[in-house]
Amino acid sequence: MEKNKMVTVWTSGDKEVALKMAFMYTYNAKFKGWWEDVTLVVWGPSSKLLSEDKELQEYIAKMKEAGVVLEACKSCSDMYGVSEDLEKLGIDVKYMGQPLTNYLKQGVSVLTV
Repeated sequence: MEKNKMVTVWTSGDKEVALKMAFMYTYNAKFKGWWEDVTLVVWGPSSKLLSEDKELQEYIAKMKEAGVVLEACKSCSDMYGVSEDLEKLGIDVKYMGQPLTNYLKQGVSVLTV
C-alpha cells in the first residue's frame, strides 16, 4: 500500500471549486509536506476550464514548481480539443483509466473533486 501518496482527481468545471478546494489542498499537501508524493489529475470539464483560465494556469505552474505531478485524461481533453493546450502547461496528457485503476488497487489515497 502507498501510505504517503495522494492523488486529487479534479473533474469540476467550476473555477471556485478549483481555487477553494482542489488546488488549495493539493498545493498545500505537497508544499507543506502533508504527503510525500502528490498528483493532480485533470479530468472531464476541468480540462476545458483550465485551458481557458489564466489564473488557474498560473496556479498549475506554482503546483508544478512545488513538485506536484500533473496528469490529464487524454480522452477527455481530446473531446474538448484542449490536449495540446494542457501539454503546453507541462501536464502529462495520457489515457487515465488504467493509471487511476492502478492508484486505487495500490491503496493510494484518492480525493475526487
